[in-house]
Amino acid sequence: MRFAVCHKTHYTYATPGAFAVQRLRLTPVNNRAQTIHSWSIEAPDIEHAAEYVDGFGNRVHLITHCKPYSELTITAEGEVETSDEGGVLGDLGEMANPLLFLRSTPLTLSSPGIDALTERLSADSRQLNALHHLLEGIAGRVAYVTDSTTAFTTAAEAFDAGQGVCQDHAHIFIAAARNLGIPGRYVTGYLHVEGQERATAHHAWAEVHVRGLGWVGFDPANNICPTEHYVRLACGFDAASAAPISGTRRGGGSEALKVDVMVRQQQQ
Repeated sequence: MRFAVCHKTHYTYATPGAFAVQRLRLTPVNNRAQTIHSWSIEAPDIEHAAEYVDGFGNRVHLITHCKPYSELTITAEGEVETSDEGGVLGDLGEMANPLLFLRSTPLTLSSPGIDALTERLSADSRQLNALHHLLEGIAGRVAYVTDSTTAFTTAAEAFDAGQGVCQDHAHIFIAAARNLGIPGRYVTGYLHVEGQERATAHHAWAEVHVRGLGWVGFDPANNICPTEHYVRLACGFDAASAAPISGTRRGGGSEALKVDVMVRQQQQ
């Protein structure tokens, strides 16, 4: 399938800011399941940005804003062609050793409840079979409820509450996979939903490194592995380290954020 993606992020500040540094992980890269036909980013001072590929394989732009600002708008857009690989991406040639993703973070720490879920699967020596059971277990245990959690909600908190959003489902899956000794990481991207072009935010899911297959995606929020309806953007240890936009600023007071994402299927 071929999609046109437009991801617009608009920041408004209560008072003028004096300085800001932003790290943009807003450029998808080619892999087995997607081909990037065109992509561009519009943002203040993007022409002076440092550009590099980090250890996780993310293409990053580092922007420094030195002029006073009261609002900032960042727009990433382009066309991507996708295919259904059953979630299997293989080894992506990244610098980071997959074993690095066995490391937990505050957002992905396990809990007694998550431990109990994985204990029932630990006897299954077939990694892929255990992971699919894990996918179903989390989808059945944690309901998708919009606005039920925040960016700071941990995997343990969402699991105990029995509800969350895609960020929480991914964090829980990652925590559980690491319990099984399987490297897991957080993935951000876009999901095309039939009959729905516009969304209020991007999507998130998990990837784990499976023996003999490499990286494989799992989306417990929808109880499936990524299909041709998914566009992969960036990855990291958790939602914080894989955020499409992160950074720091001086001044500006309180901040209001508006995110608008459109994924439109194109004629081929």
